[in-house]
Amino acid sequence: MRIILAVLLALASTAALADFSVRFDRGVVTVGDSAGSVIQKAGRQPDRIVQLQNAYGAAVGERWEYYFNGKQVNLTFSGGKVTDITEIRS
Repeated sequence: MRIILAVLLALASTAALADFSVRFDRGVVTVGDSAGSVIQKAGRQPDRIVQLQNAYGAAVGERWEYYFNGKQVNLTFSGGKVTDITEIRS
């Protein structure tokens, strides 16, 4: 019973970690990384940058979009740091 519980907990924690990091050719980008660090690890500028605004039109951050290997990786920045990572498979 303890082994089953340990395996279930390990699987649950692995899925949770996937939302906070993404692997690029030159390294792993994690939440909290700076924009410069992301460019170094990705090895290139993003394919698209989207300005994020609040309901009043004020800038609140950016979303950097990278396209590769049949997926889209979105990195959300606020205050110069990565705050969210999302992968979309096509």
